[in-house]
Amino acid sequence: MVDIVTGANGYLGNVLVKELLKRNRKVRALVRNTSNLKSLESVIHNSNLEIVKGDILDLNSLYSAFLDADAVYHLAGKITLMPGDRREIYNINYLCTKNVIQACKECDVKRLIYTSSIHALTQPPLDKIINEEIPYCISNYKSIYDRSKALASVEVLKSVEEHGLDTVIVNPTGIIGPYDFQISALTKTLIDFSTNKLKLAIEGAYNFVDVRDVAIGHILAYEKGKKGENYILSGERITVSQLMNMLEEITGVKAPKYYLPANLAKFIATFMPIYYKITKIKPYFTKYSIDVLLSNSNISHEKATRELGYNPRPIKESIRDTISWLKQIGYI
Repeated sequence: MVDIVTGANGYLGNVLVKELLKRNRKVRALVRNTSNLKSLESVIHNSNLEIVKGDILDLNSLYSAFLDADAVYHLAGKITLMPGDRREIYNINYLCTKNVIQACKECDVKRLIYTSSIHALTQPPLDKIINEEIPYCISNYKSIYDRSKALASVEVLKSVEEHGLDTVIVNPTGIIGPYDFQISALTKTLIDFSTNKLKLAIEGAYNFVDVRDVAIGHILAYEKGKKGENYILSGERITVSQLMNMLEEITGVKAPKYYLPANLAKFIATFMPIYYKITKIKPYFTKYSIDVLLSNSNISHEKATRELGYNPRPIKESIRDTISWLKQIGYI
């Protein structure tokens, strides 16, 4: 029997593959023909790792990849903070998840672990704690990413009721930590801070969680999660100013003196698509990212801790390890 990881060369994907290999699991990494495999270089020759070319858009390739699978960890998806192709995001995050469900049924996969998002859930008032009792928001038309993940999550839950598929859903918050070979917006912010290029920050707060803890949370969900349940994999809520102060302490670089009010930043962000279209340079912030910083980030992982034994590390440790890794690979 073998564990399948879709999106295996991505940020979370490469970390999950390595965590599974540490446990002497046989892993089949599903990647596209065009995928960059730099993130898997350190384990590419591991005898327990099989690289399989396929695409979640292609149902037949999933049938081949999922044969004899014990577990399928469905991580592949499209994440973007920039306005983009709404149809592509919908197809990859929602319709392709239906492909994964179909392949799991046809191949008699023992358990499907689906990576949803904390933003797939309905956003409660700021004074409420976000937990697993909050329903998925399929009517969220402000963000196609959030809605596509909500629709996919509901589809996964339906497969339990209608087809008896054994599934567990995990909902990570904002992922941070080392091994981000594709350099996400957050990792780019850490690089710019450490190289003294970040002169301005934005007010706000968010819940961050270490990528390694999210990977371990996936494995715990497979091992201990209850069929048809979802588990929030959150970490620690910190403000942007707290993040900047942690970075100053770790790097020795002075934190920005000036903070842009979030509402002003949100107004400026309305022009960011034009800036991006002209310069092809990804901006530091978008309207969506500002909305995230202003959203409810009081998020509980109590259920995952109680039922799975999930125990995320302090976010300061994550930041320290990320800076160390970025120095190691030459980005700082």
